[in-house]
Amino acid sequence: MTSTRDWWEWHRRYDDPESALAHRLIIVRRQISDALDAAPPGPIRVVSVCAGQGRDLIGALSNHPRRRDVEARLVELDERNVAAARATLNKAELPGITVVEGDAARTDAYHGAVPADLVLVCGVFGNVSDDDIEHTVKTLPQLCAAGATAIWTRHRRPPDLTVAIRAWFATAGFVERAFETVPDGSVSVGVHRLERSPMSLEVGKRLFTFVDRPTG
Repeated sequence: MTSTRDWWEWHRRYDDPESALAHRLIIVRRQISDALDAAPPGPIRVVSVCAGQGRDLIGALSNHPRRRDVEARLVELDERNVAAARATLNKAELPGITVVEGDAARTDAYHGAVPADLVLVCGVFGNVSDDDIEHTVKTLPQLCAAGATAIWTRHRRPPDLTVAIRAWFATAGFVERAFETVPDGSVSVGVHRLERSPMSLEVGKRLFTFVDRPTG
C-alpha cells in the first residue's frame, strides 16, 4: 500500500511553533550546523532524502559560515514541495544546492551526488515499514563518504522503534553521536557517523516504499 497523505498539507505543521515538527526542525538544523562546523576545509557534499521543502538544510545554511562550501542535492517527489524548496533556495542565494524532482526511494536519484559528507533522512522512517527502515539503514553507506554524518528522525509512539533503528545503524558501521527527543517526547532525532569503509552506489535499487502509517 502506498501513502495517500497530502505532503503539501503535512508541511503546514512546521508553521506552528509549538508543534512537535517545529521542535524537531530546530534540533535537525542545529545538528546540521554542528556537522558543518566539524567538516574539514573544502567542499561539503550533502544529500537529502525526501527533502520536502528543504526547510532543514536551507534553514541551517541561512547564516552559516560554511554555506558557500555546501554542494547539495535535495530529492523530493511532490512537485508543490519542489517548487516551494526552489523558491526558498532562490531567495537564500545558495548556488551549490540543487532541488531534484524525483523518487528519493530509488538509488538512481543520488547518482553523481554521492559519496556525501552529510546524509539527511528526515521524515522518512515514520512512513515506511520496519523492514524498509532496516534495509535503508544498511544501504546508507552507499550514499556516504568516509566519516560521513547521517541525521534521521522517527516518532516514538508505541511500539517505539528507535532502539532497533539505533542498533541497525551500529550494525551498518555507524557510531552514534547524538540522540535527542522533542520536549513532548513524541519525536526523536538521531545523528550517526560512518566508521566503516563506504560502499559503492548500486543504481536501480529501491530503498523503501511509503505507506499509510503514523508520520514522524
